[in-house]
Amino acid sequence: MSFSQFLIFVSEQWLLVFALLLSLNLLLFTESRKAGPALSPQQAINLTNKSGGIFLDVRDSKEFKRAHISEAINIPSANLPGRMGELEAYKNKPVIVVCRMGSSASAAVKQLRANGFDNAHRMAGGMMSWDEQRLPVTNK
Repeated sequence: MSFSQFLIFVSEQWLLVFALLLSLNLLLFTESRKAGPALSPQQAINLTNKSGGIFLDVRDSKEFKRAHISEAINIPSANLPGRMGELEAYKNKPVIVVCRMGSSASAAVKQLRANGFDNAHRMAGGMMSWDEQRLPVTNK
C-alpha cells in the first residue's frame, strides 16, 4: 500500500479511523489511570533517594539475576499477593515498580495501592528504559 492509497483510505473511511484513534486514546487513558502516572528512571531515582523508597522488580527470578537495579527487591508478579508482607516496612515510602518494558508494572502497582501502598509508582519503560539510559545495574 502506497502513501497515496493510505490517504485515500483515510479520507474515505474517516469515521472508522476516528473511532480507532478514539478507542486507542481511551484505552491508554484508562490503563494509565489504573496505576497512576509513570515515572521516568531519573524521577524514580530522585524519589527513592529523597524519600528512602525502594525499587520493586516484578520480573521472574531468572531475569532479575541477569541484571537488576542495585538493592532492588525481587518479587515476581505472580507471587506478589502472597509476599506483600515483605514490603510492610515500605508502606509509607515510595515503592517504584519495575518490570521488563513497563507494562506489567501497572497491575502490580494497582495491587499495591489496593493494599495500602499509596506511594506506589511504576517506572516508564521498565528495565529497557533503564538500560537505554545506561544507568547502572548489578547481578549480585
